[in-house]
Amino acid sequence: MQKGQIRVQTENIFPIIKKFLYSDHEIFLRELVSNAVDASQKLKTLSSIGEAKGELGELRIDVVLDAKEKTLSIIDRGVGMTSEEVDKYINQVAFSGAEEFMEKYKDANIIGHFGLGFYSAFMVSDKVEIYTKSHKQEANGVYWSCDGSPEFELYDVDYSQRGTKIVLHINEESQEFLEASRIQGILTRFCKFLPIPIYFSEAGEKKEGEEKSINNTDPLWIKKPADLSKEDYEKFYKELYPFNETPLFWIHLNVDYPFNLTGVLYFPKIKQSYEIQKDKIQLYSNQVFVTDEVKDIVPEFLMLLQGVIDSPDIPLNVSRSYLQGDPNVKKINAHITKKVADKLDEIFRNERQSLEEKWESLGLFVKYGMMTDDKFLEKANKFLVMEDVEGKFHTLEEYKMATETLQKNKEGKQVILYTTNPVQQNAYIQAAKAKGYLVVKMETMVDAAFINTMEMKWENTGFVRVDADIVENLIDKQESAESVLSKEENEKLKEMFTLTIADLHVTTEVKGLSPESAPVVATRPEFMRRMKDMGAVGGGMTAFYAQMPDEVTLTVNGNHPIYQSLLKEADADVQTKQIRNLADLALLSQGLLKGNELTNFINRSVELLQK
Repeated sequence: MQKGQIRVQTENIFPIIKKFLYSDHEIFLRELVSNAVDASQKLKTLSSIGEAKGELGELRIDVVLDAKEKTLSIIDRGVGMTSEEVDKYINQVAFSGAEEFMEKYKDANIIGHFGLGFYSAFMVSDKVEIYTKSHKQEANGVYWSCDGSPEFELYDVDYSQRGTKIVLHINEESQEFLEASRIQGILTRFCKFLPIPIYFSEAGEKKEGEEKSINNTDPLWIKKPADLSKEDYEKFYKELYPFNETPLFWIHLNVDYPFNLTGVLYFPKIKQSYEIQKDKIQLYSNQVFVTDEVKDIVPEFLMLLQGVIDSPDIPLNVSRSYLQGDPNVKKINAHITKKVADKLDEIFRNERQSLEEKWESLGLFVKYGMMTDDKFLEKANKFLVMEDVEGKFHTLEEYKMATETLQKNKEGKQVILYTTNPVQQNAYIQAAKAKGYLVVKMETMVDAAFINTMEMKWENTGFVRVDADIVENLIDKQESAESVLSKEENEKLKEMFTLTIADLHVTTEVKGLSPESAPVVATRPEFMRRMKDMGAVGGGMTAFYAQMPDEVTLTVNGNHPIYQSLLKEADADVQTKQIRNLADLALLSQGLLKGNELTNFINRSVELLQK
């Protein structure tokens, strides 16, 4: 029998482990099961090259909870350890001082570092015991125990089964880990795709029926794409996200140089902004779950994707500082961007109709990517499509060709006319269509930012909302036709339409538009409206714009027939109310008639109808 002290120079390592090794104590189970998987995989390798003799038998890992005894055991049938190996891998981990220990292992890849992963057990245990027997012929069983002090016991015992059994005596602060549902939840989360079958049981409970492992040992992403069908990918998606609709399509990642990366990324259906949830991509390292916070590994615009990426080049105890500085992570990030762009380009070239049918969801990814990643922008310029108000899709190049003659301003800049609400802005759309203009829909949550960004990135291209001005002025400041009214009548109309409304800055003008045009058109200057929209959602430097009154221009169409009778109305009160109703109708079309003003409009309309 050997007794001794774990070799620590000056301080006890265990408080350091408990406090700093992991921020989340549940990780201990991932570490211990991962070590058990390593031991099993190593035995497979040794057996395949003839270094391990005898039958492998059933390689499995058992996690056994004994709530009565307050223990949790992890049992494998892997390589096991000799007494010398226990001393080397367990006792010598803390050979250096606590400070050196933390420095040395803070960014270590724990899987494969048996000692460090093993020591996470002390985060939740008062005492840890090891029973182990090496695969080596004529090896003795070995027992090791430690109560969380630098003292340990190590001696031979009669342990007949090849492999290792670790028994944790759960401490008072960690009683949650004596609940079966808690343990099952951790195993399901972290060990769902480990390559050795894992079984969970409670001591003393009778097993009825066939045992079922908690993990899928052969997940889809480790297979060759050529061996997989559409149904295989969709079935695996359901395994990951049981309640989601079938995804639009997917990308299978399989790289072994200059970094290792496998995985499957799915494009989910996204129809409403409230459905969007990030952190749906799961990161694995050798099939061990690491995190679903993959911000630095996956490009930000692809955080809306779902699925799995697996890279042994990313450590299990992954840290933000590691991710931000590691060259492999940057290469993985760039590779994923390229794969997504190539896939979208392929669909556009070969199945354009399919891309257009899925654009409601895909447009979010594409536009977000074009705003944030210049390399993606370069490729996406070819497959970005814009849907017009008739439901037809145009690439940027196609839109420019279709509007080459009509939609260029005096500076020669191409003007893309857009609507953010085809129903509310229908009158403006119809007026623009009558001029031969092509109006596209920009009504998603990212479009305001997309428009602002693309005006900076696309040469000689600008966006104008269809209600930003009267149709005669939308593209070029054209001269309106002369009003059929006299100068005095024009002045009288302008005066009558000059309004003071709370929270609105109203400018009035009288022009000679087409007799078929509306009697009054309300428009909002593009720049100020954008600033207010940005201020409302973005804060920061634009926040003060949100507090400013809405600017609106009332363009009175002097050529509309209604004014021939309205100007001759003998009852001044009726005339004033009719004028105000015409103005309110125009404001209503811009969503600017609210509160008391809206109530007054309704009451006034009823009153006029009664007369």
